[in-house]
Amino acid sequence: MEDLTGASSSGEPGKHTPRGGFLSFAGPAGAGKTTLLAEVRHLAAEQACTTLAARGGENEQSAAFHVLRQLLQPLLASYTEPERREVLGDWYDIVGPVLGLCPPADSATPDPQGVRDGLDWVVTNIAVSRTRLVIALDDAHWADAESLTWLSSFTRRVEDLPILVAVAYRPDEVPDIPRAFGDMLSRNRMRQLDLAPLSPAAVTGLVERELGKAVDTEFGREVWKITGGNPFETVELAGAVREQGLDPTGENAPRLHDMAGAMCGAGVPDRLERMGTIVVRLAWAIAVLGTEATVTLATSVAGLSPTEAGEALEQLRAAQLVRGDDEALEFDHPLITTAVYRNIPGAMRVALHGKAAWELIESGKGPAAASRHLLETHPEEDEWVAGHLQEAAREYLRTGAPDAARRCLERALREPPPGEMKASVLFDLGSPGLLRDPSVMENHLRAALDDPDLDPQMRMIAVIRLARCLAFSGQMPEAAKVLEEEAQATTDARVRLRMRIEHFVPTAFLSEEGDGPARSRRLAQIAQRLSGRDLTERHALGLRGWDAVMRGEPATVALEYAEQALGPGMSWTDEHWGYDVPVLVALTFMYCDRPERTEELFTQGIAEFERKAWRGFHLAFGYALLGYVQFRMGRLADAEDFARAGLRAAERVGAGTPAQWYAVSTLIEILLARGQVAAAQELAAHYEFGHPFPSGAVIPDAQTVLGELRLAQGAHQAAADELTAVGRRLDARGVQNPYWCPWQQNLALACRETDLQRAQDLAREAVSRAERFGTHSAMGQALYAAARVHTGTESLGLLQRAVGHLDKSPSAYELSCALVDFGAALRRTGRLAESGEHLYRGIEIASSCGAEDVVTKARRELAEAGLRPRRLVIPG
Repeated sequence: MEDLTGASSSGEPGKHTPRGGFLSFAGPAGAGKTTLLAEVRHLAAEQACTTLAARGGENEQSAAFHVLRQLLQPLLASYTEPERREVLGDWYDIVGPVLGLCPPADSATPDPQGVRDGLDWVVTNIAVSRTRLVIALDDAHWADAESLTWLSSFTRRVEDLPILVAVAYRPDEVPDIPRAFGDMLSRNRMRQLDLAPLSPAAVTGLVERELGKAVDTEFGREVWKITGGNPFETVELAGAVREQGLDPTGENAPRLHDMAGAMCGAGVPDRLERMGTIVVRLAWAIAVLGTEATVTLATSVAGLSPTEAGEALEQLRAAQLVRGDDEALEFDHPLITTAVYRNIPGAMRVALHGKAAWELIESGKGPAAASRHLLETHPEEDEWVAGHLQEAAREYLRTGAPDAARRCLERALREPPPGEMKASVLFDLGSPGLLRDPSVMENHLRAALDDPDLDPQMRMIAVIRLARCLAFSGQMPEAAKVLEEEAQATTDARVRLRMRIEHFVPTAFLSEEGDGPARSRRLAQIAQRLSGRDLTERHALGLRGWDAVMRGEPATVALEYAEQALGPGMSWTDEHWGYDVPVLVALTFMYCDRPERTEELFTQGIAEFERKAWRGFHLAFGYALLGYVQFRMGRLADAEDFARAGLRAAERVGAGTPAQWYAVSTLIEILLARGQVAAAQELAAHYEFGHPFPSGAVIPDAQTVLGELRLAQGAHQAAADELTAVGRRLDARGVQNPYWCPWQQNLALACRETDLQRAQDLAREAVSRAERFGTHSAMGQALYAAARVHTGTESLGLLQRAVGHLDKSPSAYELSCALVDFGAALRRTGRLAESGEHLYRGIEIASSCGAEDVVTKARRELAEAGLRPRRLVIPG
């Protein structure tokens, strides 16, 4: 606590900066963990810390964010609405529904990572605004997965914040979610206290405190033997001794064994039975309701009158079994809760859960609050149950809890629901937001499509989801077949067009394709008949523009289609269309020498991701590609920052994801441009960058980047092998734009020492293709590569042409390289004045780009020419 507050042990203000930490208490049930957490909270209150407290529930683990709501709701509920909005900031619409402060927006479907980021921000804001914060979680082994996953990720940063996180758990009951709970417990600087049993002397002292009188050593030792030194059981046994008026002497020690049965466990149900049926019914209702238990709800679930419930509650309180006010009832210890709940007869327990669900929904708590009770009921073909489970699933999905949503839908399907509702449940189970096992998702979607009651609009979306699922799992021919069959079966021309478009989307991201040229011809024929009057047509036009870029058609053609594609409704977060086409349209502008337009579109798209809390794969993908856009503009430092941000976001999603490939490929290219070959190699080795490459296309092409890395390392033959394979793959697809993938230029450089003629042929073909595409960047880059595999006056002429084109392009880094090489070539011909002019200009541009290696090369050339390392500028 001193570290957290910055105070000395005497309570005086200290000189060190407050810092947080993570503390855990581990031990079996009754070992004293709850007491220690209570002491932490007491000390926190003495130091004027804000305390957030919660407890995991054995029967409440299926309720998403249950623990988080316990932690934050009481504090945030005490704020006024303006204060809440200030604390939650821009995260109000995302975090508010998670914490039950407001209903989720119908259009909001945040991903789990986005929700965790929002919670991080809110809790950090609370800690900073209120100076110090203590988070106390009891029975963490029973916390719901969503809350525990957040806490696990958040504890990594608490040392840098004025936050103390203290948790208590039972090691023998840790749930099977090691990534959430295990990671949290394995922090390097975590202080974990394993609670040992009390010694015989400590047990004797505890019994004396409970009885208020001296206890014989023999009596105390017998208590210790019976309880095993467990503090809770010791107190329970002492209570039984007190109730029976037993004198704690050695002669009475043998009688303790008969009394042990009255302790917590099997003894609790017996104690309740002696209090009467009404007390038992109320206790059962409280056990079933858990943290939702109030006097009103418990009374209704138990089927008691207010008078009966009041009398029963007084007895439970007098017996120290239940505590709390009318709005928050709970058993005095989790062991009591477990004993009561497990003693409820099976059929009665199911009925009570059903009654609890009904009461919660009637009281306005909503389907999500009732879902954990509905999950405990038996399937009975009840439309009411299935309907509310489906609504609960949709609510969970809109609050970033896909696993909880999936549980509800799978249980609703087992009810089973009637006709049309069953088709709707199957459709919801095929939601991309629930994607975990593609084969399971495929089965649900096929079942939905086989159902004659499926709504026509849902049918179209289900076909698209199925095709995307198949494409995701590498079944491209089957995906194409599904779309083609639906296109032929439908009588709606707009649906048919949508099916055709959906067929083109996944193939645009394939690294290999069976018949790319034929696909491109079909796409061109479709696009010719479209005017862009609606979103469907604009997506088709956007795909056509991207295909023109890939094929190396004139850039004017690609730009025309890209401009037509932009318009109302072209959103990066449209759940039915996806972000694929908007991204491709944005990249079309970049490759057509309009990177400022691409940057603008990416900035808008990433802002959409942020607003909707799509901060997992989507944000990683966006940052990585924005880094590549910056790289193409020659802003190498900014490009590296964005690429690394994308890589960090991708690592939170998981290793080997497409987002990680995008980020690593981009970062290697940037490091090579900055002359940091060793760093690029280290990065590639760390992420095992190489074969096998992903089946989906990566921008920049991953195998080409590997070839460039080998080339920079001087491994020319290895580079040539990789780049030759790239050429075979892309030529087969009809991809002939050397600016999209400069494999020919790089292969020419790899071959120039061993096969100069082949190198020059490759360079000439690249120039020819670049001229067809027609942008200054493409032609300048191709001419520069050609100059490097030629010599003499021919090389000088090619360099001059390259500089001329690159001067008119946004490719600042490539321009600096060409200027320096042109200046060096001029120096070798004795044209020192011209040489110096180009070298000085090359230094200026390379410095602004952050290309240190190019600057070093230029200064070396200036030294060879006898010129100053920097341009001499005369003031005034």
